[in-house]
Amino acid sequence: MNRDLPPETDEYISRHTGNIGNGALEWLTRQTNLRTNHARMLTGRLQGNFLAMVSKMVSPSKILEIGTFTGYSAICLAQGLKDGGTLDTLEINDELEDLILEAFERAGLQDRIRLHIGDAKESILSLEGPYDLVYIDADKREYCEYYRLVFDKVRPGGFILADNVLWDGKVFFPQQYKDRQSEGIMAFNDMVAADGRAESMILPLRDGLTIIRKK
Repeated sequence: MNRDLPPETDEYISRHTGNIGNGALEWLTRQTNLRTNHARMLTGRLQGNFLAMVSKMVSPSKILEIGTFTGYSAICLAQGLKDGGTLDTLEINDELEDLILEAFERAGLQDRIRLHIGDAKESILSLEGPYDLVYIDADKREYCEYYRLVFDKVRPGGFILADNVLWDGKVFFPQQYKDRQSEGIMAFNDMVAADGRAESMILPLRDGLTIIRKK
C-alpha cells in the first residue's frame, strides 16, 4: 500500500468514481443526517459504489446483510441481484424501521429487500441459505459470532464482506485498546486469517473491508 499519497487523494477518487444513479440514495443521505445522530455510520458514495460493483460481479440470487442502519448499503448491494433475487437485511433498532422502508420504496426495491428487526444472531438462526453474498456491518463485539453463525449458510464459492476491520487504526495497537469493540474486531481479523475454509484479504477502503471467499 502506498502510504505517501497526497491529501487530495480522496477527493480525486471521489470525483472519478461513477454514480450508482439511484436518487433514493441522495434522499436517504439527507434524511440520515436530519433524522439520526449517527450519520457518520452511513456507507457513503465511494463504498456504496464498491458494494454495488461487487454485487454485480457476483450476480447473487440471495444476499444477507447484518446491520442495516438506514438502508444505504442494502440499496447498493441489491443493484447486483439476479432477476427474482432477494436480500435479507437485519437491524436491531426498530426506531429506524419507517425510514428504512421508505428508502427501499423510493429505490423501487420494496419487493426485493426483506427487513428483519431484532437481534441479528436470532435472525440469522431463523433464515435459510444458501447465500451468495453476506455483508457484515453491525455490533463489532459480535463479529466472530456472526461469522460462525453465517458461514455454513454461505454457498461454496460465495463471499462474505466485513466492514470496519481496521477500526480507526486501533487494530495496530492491541496493547493500547482493550475495549470490547476493538477486541472484537481484532479477534475477528485473527479468526478469518486462520480459517483454512476460506480465502481472505483486507482492502484498505475507508475503515477497512475484508473480502472473504468460502472455498
